[in-house]
Amino acid sequence: MSQLLEKNQEAPFFRAVNQDNKMIYLSDYQGEKTVVLYFYPKDDTPGCSIEANDFTALAAEFAAANTVIVGVSKDDCESHRAFIAKYGLNVQLLADTDGALCDSYGTWQEVEKDGIKKWKIVRSTFIIGKDGKLLEAMYGVSPDGHAQAVLDIVKSLPV
Repeated sequence: MSQLLEKNQEAPFFRAVNQDNKMIYLSDYQGEKTVVLYFYPKDDTPGCSIEANDFTALAAEFAAANTVIVGVSKDDCESHRAFIAKYGLNVQLLADTDGALCDSYGTWQEVEKDGIKKWKIVRSTFIIGKDGKLLEAMYGVSPDGHAQAVLDIVKSLPV
């Protein structure tokens, strides 16, 4: 398992394609915007749909706080496009098909359920400041109310 990240450390660099097959880099936002980078297990599953819809519902408020929302899963671009179309999502979704991004943020973890161990993406959210430092590193979050809780943190940040 990779190292868990902590608040105030440098956010790991990332580069991955979004739903439109466009390469997105963390450096695209540095100095410009706060980034909410959230990792979720799978497109179009109950908890992931709640989280994506909640982030979409609050997208204008995040934008007003100069913050971009970026979701990450191991699904491919086609799956992301279908997920966005089905729910009318207003978030970018990165396709981490090789798992490198999940590894660098420590979200690919072995979990045990009913005595069976398996590897999966642990639902996690990172708030990355304009300077590239982690303002928050939250692992094992619940989808219910999470987007609002993240927005509250973002709104409390110094401008």
